[in-house]
Amino acid sequence: MFDLNLWKHKRVVVTGGAGFLGSHIMNRLDEFGCEQVAVPRSSEYDLTDVEAIRKLYKEVKPHIVIHLAAVVGGIGANRHNPGKFFYENAIMGIQLIEEARQHNIEKFVALGTICAYPKYAPVPFQEDDLWNGYPEETNAPYGLAKKMMLVQSQAYRQQYGYNSIYLLPVNLYGPKDNFDLETSHVIPAMIRKCVEAIERGDEEITLWGTGEPSREFLYVQDAADGILLATEKYNSSEPLNLGTNHEISIAKLATKIARACEYKGKIIWDTSQPDGQPRRCLDITRAQEQIGFAPAVSLDEGIQKTVAWYKREREKHEPGA
Repeated sequence: MFDLNLWKHKRVVVTGGAGFLGSHIMNRLDEFGCEQVAVPRSSEYDLTDVEAIRKLYKEVKPHIVIHLAAVVGGIGANRHNPGKFFYENAIMGIQLIEEARQHNIEKFVALGTICAYPKYAPVPFQEDDLWNGYPEETNAPYGLAKKMMLVQSQAYRQQYGYNSIYLLPVNLYGPKDNFDLETSHVIPAMIRKCVEAIERGDEEITLWGTGEPSREFLYVQDAADGILLATEKYNSSEPLNLGTNHEISIAKLATKIARACEYKGKIIWDTSQPDGQPRRCLDITRAQEQIGFAPAVSLDEGIQKTVAWYKREREKHEPGA
């Protein structure tokens, strides 16, 4: 499946390598025997500062850059920080790619976002639909900032012959996810609410929206494998979806998560809060054909693994643990 010999001889920079997805990428690279991997920490390298990027590239001299770092959050965080989310994500991507070109780095792997798709794109989303409308308003600044890397990738390949690729992962979840209710995405937020309700003996939990929209979710380890497969095998600036091609309503998702957490109370929907995009589901035909991408973990299995991880982490941090 993977060319382990390739990774053993490459110097790799993984921006965001200490984060949720990044930690799983790093585990995989370690398993591959890739010994020359650099993770730029924000305390040492401010990736919105071009001088910090130049310093990073000069010190590491990478062959490959995998750009995962992002300023990101759920609907609430996007509504409160549209300017910050646009500027910091756009400037990071633009400068990282430009400096990679100037430093003759072999390959740049840019991670986009499903938030870049038009609000009413036909389902399942196909890569060719990416420009056929404006993104869902609550996260449009973030989605558009990340989409600028696609424009840059295609322009640089056309003018300079530069090898950069642009990947579009669907919503991710799994162990090590962000469970902060202020900034987390839907699955970790629901898991935390269910687990805490059980601990407190609450008879109901409140979730945002109507529960009617649909979403698609990709287990984080499958996402990591897809990204590394694309890094090895994909050499086109045409965008590449990474998902499961399976959607589920938020209401049905909540029921699955409640069952996995063994929460038996009521679920109340706060319809004063926004739903976000009506439907999300990716067509992954291109990834299947081009890189042999085949997600291995079902949603039910992935939720069970994530709930088990979260409960273990809570136990570790209990007083006297």
